[in-house]
Amino acid sequence: MPAHPDLASPDPASIEALDAADPLRAFRDRFVLPEGVIYLDGNSLGAASSAALAELEAAARQEWSRDLIRSWNSAGWFDMPVQLGDSIGRLVGAADGQTVVGDTTSINIYKALHAALALRPGRNVIVAESGSFPTDLYMAEGVVSTRPGASLKLEGVDAPAIEDLIDQTVAVVLLNHVNYKTGELRDMAALTKRIHAAGALAIWDLCHSAGALPVELDVANADFAVGCTYKYLNGGPGAPAFIYAARRHHENIVQPLSGWWGHARPFAMEHAYAGAPGIRRFQCGTQPILSMRALKGALDIWNAVDMQILRQKSLALTDLFITLVEARCGQYGVTLETPRERERRGSQVSFAHANAYEVMQALIERGVIGDFRAPATLRFGFTPLYTSYRDVWDAVAVLEDILASGVWKEPRFAVRSAVT
Repeated sequence: MPAHPDLASPDPASIEALDAADPLRAFRDRFVLPEGVIYLDGNSLGAASSAALAELEAAARQEWSRDLIRSWNSAGWFDMPVQLGDSIGRLVGAADGQTVVGDTTSINIYKALHAALALRPGRNVIVAESGSFPTDLYMAEGVVSTRPGASLKLEGVDAPAIEDLIDQTVAVVLLNHVNYKTGELRDMAALTKRIHAAGALAIWDLCHSAGALPVELDVANADFAVGCTYKYLNGGPGAPAFIYAARRHHENIVQPLSGWWGHARPFAMEHAYAGAPGIRRFQCGTQPILSMRALKGALDIWNAVDMQILRQKSLALTDLFITLVEARCGQYGVTLETPRERERRGSQVSFAHANAYEVMQALIERGVIGDFRAPATLRFGFTPLYTSYRDVWDAVAVLEDILASGVWKEPRFAVRSAVT
């Protein structure tokens, strides 16, 4: 596939040629995709893979059902959080021993914020984005509530830009690598350097970039990172999250959730807590092994993926989608929210529409699955391992028909579900 496919005037023949030349096309067969569905929501929940389902089956029927508690040793359950952490580390540019899988993104943000604050005594300000994914802000508020004198300052509220908020009072800056709503990509290396110049630490939320594009945590000199595994990594609904801590901080890490899984000797059953060395200290309680085994299968696929090729296809897919939607649907009130410059976007595209919820429900009924984000965003995720160029072409045709016909105005599409 050329680095920049010519998508200025796409037609069915050029779409077919792109799919035929796609070096990632064989990966689609590794996923279980329902017939008649165009799935453009891998940025919310990745599709199931045959490998993940096979691992889950083996864990349930063999390890749990037959081997029972012996599987903590015989099947390697105990060390799985660190082993899977290293697998994810290789996808986000982290050397082994700096990433561990466990808990949720929210809980890991809480741990990382406390750890960063402890590494910067005398500083009491957390900086974050007002447009951050809400859980990041909720957890930051929770951390501030536990530390007298601490405060939270927000880009877009207390100053126009993150850079304007970073001064000598700031202990830690919490940032989304890719914005969950707009898909905007931040420059990790440049911003981390700016944060360090002020003596502060950086925590990167990788929920919308891990598995979607190359990430270089070590090269960027990041301090901490968190992320989920159920989006582009395809670990399954509620799959455990991950946390990264740069090795240079390991000796001095203190995090408040001092559960027994993070103890240096958990089965010594000691009464006082002694933190495990290294990244294991970020573990808390007993880990969800069935979910971890499904994640293992999902991650095994990535051993054969070239992240640079993945990124090129991602950019080509999103370029194509933007081009087609604006050409065919622009007259119906959709406006681009995602950065037009390809280097500034992740692997999703968002369009605003006054009736975005209703339009998305009509799309889903027609088998094109994206999602809605309040107040007025149509959000589409492009997962290069299983999204084809034909998927994009067909999805835009359905969107155009829904907008042109006005079918989205039917009352049933306005009924709000609990999850949007």
